[in-house]
Amino acid sequence: MLLGKKPDDFDVATNATPRQVLEMFRYAIPTGIEHGTVTIPFKGSHFECTTFRAEQGYSDGRHPDKISFATTIEEDLSRRDFTMNAIAVSIPQGTIIDPFHGKNDISASVIRTVGNPLERFSEDGLRPLRAIRFASQLGFQIHENTIAAIPATLSVTAKVSIERIRDEFIKILLSKQPSSALRLMENTGMMRLLLPELSVCRGVIQKGLHVFDVLDHLLAACDVCPIHRLDVLLATLFHDIGKPLVREIDENGEPTFYLHEKKSAEIAVRIMNRMKFPVKLTKEVSHLIENHMFHYEPCWTDAAVRRFIGRIGYERIETLFAVRYADSQAITGKQALHDNLDDLRQRIKSVSAQGDAISVKDLAISGNDIVQTGIQPGPIIGLILKEILEAVIDDPSLNTKEKLVGIAQEIQATRYQDSKSSIGRIKSH
Repeated sequence: MLLGKKPDDFDVATNATPRQVLEMFRYAIPTGIEHGTVTIPFKGSHFECTTFRAEQGYSDGRHPDKISFATTIEEDLSRRDFTMNAIAVSIPQGTIIDPFHGKNDISASVIRTVGNPLERFSEDGLRPLRAIRFASQLGFQIHENTIAAIPATLSVTAKVSIERIRDEFIKILLSKQPSSALRLMENTGMMRLLLPELSVCRGVIQKGLHVFDVLDHLLAACDVCPIHRLDVLLATLFHDIGKPLVREIDENGEPTFYLHEKKSAEIAVRIMNRMKFPVKLTKEVSHLIENHMFHYEPCWTDAAVRRFIGRIGYERIETLFAVRYADSQAITGKQALHDNLDDLRQRIKSVSAQGDAISVKDLAISGNDIVQTGIQPGPIIGLILKEILEAVIDDPSLNTKEKLVGIAQEIQATRYQDSKSSIGRIKSH
């Protein structure tokens, strides 16, 4: 509210005990009664109501060992993380209670801990990452004493559950300028702790038009990514993360990074598995990274365009283009090299409008149809369908049930010796 924004949730603090709160309302939920918290449903919203409390000991680096009820709002606010989060408004008078001058820090766009930053960060290892995330989301600066305490408390951050780390990392990526937080993570040592694979990209010099090392390139790409969605941002951040591991020097003394996209996809999967991202999201990100190095030329045939659509998936074309655009923009940081993306987009639109087969599901024949011809069920059916698809992509006129049944039988007759000879026979048929 002090920032002029509309809040989407309200938390209530009170000197009433949890039992008293439960007795006040017809329906309330004791969601965290051992911590003094009761949830009150009201007109389609849920309000968390917590008794004033004090906390002692944080042996796990995240949760207090002991909680006791306090008597004043000022004592309750004293346990908060940052001054901007240690402000309350009395109900119904609307009086602002601001014992740690959080309003002043908000006006000055400063993030500062309540009291000694070493103590606050030693209590809860997630707080340093929250400070960095808030700085990125709000465009605030972290006070020098507060940021200076982060390196000294990284051992506490290391105790925090990876799920809580992941959630903060997601909010950082979805902020307006992710690079600002990621640079703070690097400068404080937090990147080396949480994302060491990204940290080692610092100082890896690239060739050609690149003016940034690999890390600065990745950070710049995140900032200019045209689709502000988690899967695209993750793919953009990690698309070159494998370069340090595949880097070699050629005969001209230039660095090379052959097949870095495959190594980058592997590393992205490892990071996302470690951070417990959903499997489906991990696969989507890996797919985008592994395919971001496509090289389109106007001489591509319609068959080549169909193969590209089939490999990428029509629904992923624009997300892949977003990664490629961000990659190109971050080469110089000034002007995007569009890689003929607009031309390819038009080719894809034109080829798709023809309605030709792009994937196995578009074929005029199914696995069951092949089995009905007398071919035994098993893995061979899938291999036959893949070869048939290759033939239909080259020659869409083959996509009739009658022709495809004959092609399947011919493949079976040759006992599926190898894919190249089989495809050759399909075409001649």
